[in-house]
Amino acid sequence: MRKIVLYTLMSLEADVDDPAGYFSSSPEPGRPPTFDRAMVENEAQVTRTQDAVLLGRHMYDEWSRYWPTVTDDPFAEFINRVKKYVMTSTPLSTEWRNAEAVHGPLEDVVRDLRARPGGDIGVHGSITLAQSLLEADLVDELRLVVGPAFGFTGRRLFADVRQIRRLQLVSAMPTQSGSVLLAYRVP
Repeated sequence: MRKIVLYTLMSLEADVDDPAGYFSSSPEPGRPPTFDRAMVENEAQVTRTQDAVLLGRHMYDEWSRYWPTVTDDPFAEFINRVKKYVMTSTPLSTEWRNAEAVHGPLEDVVRDLRARPGGDIGVHGSITLAQSLLEADLVDELRLVVGPAFGFTGRRLFADVRQIRRLQLVSAMPTQSGSVLLAYRVP
């Protein structure tokens, strides 16, 4: 069965709203963060196993205007070609290659996607969707990239957790720039 893999960039306090601020000493507004070599390799390893992505509508609307215009970025190559399932109750207003609107109860959508043949299903960004997946116990693996910064005031990935969850550590690795790459299995 396919796995749901949540890949998230965050600060030390799990803020997820300003990734460029956690990883870059001189962030450019509206641009992706700057990664060191280990972070680039980690992202490539994560996306290599994925042949589908589940996105929330807000992230889809934002990314469908940005990523198709980027040509010199490995993540752009991945996200522009991969099959994208967008959780939404309304038709998609922006065209983006391999994008399909899906709707219904989240548990049913995930069960249907898992039953199809293929690789892992990634969740990138889409924090409200990620929180809903975690709450419904639908995430199989967390791949977290934690930047060496705190003090941000945005949304927190684990802000509204209602029950304690124990995770199984798969790997933990510091990077040259001071970030930490964490992989957890969700039993």
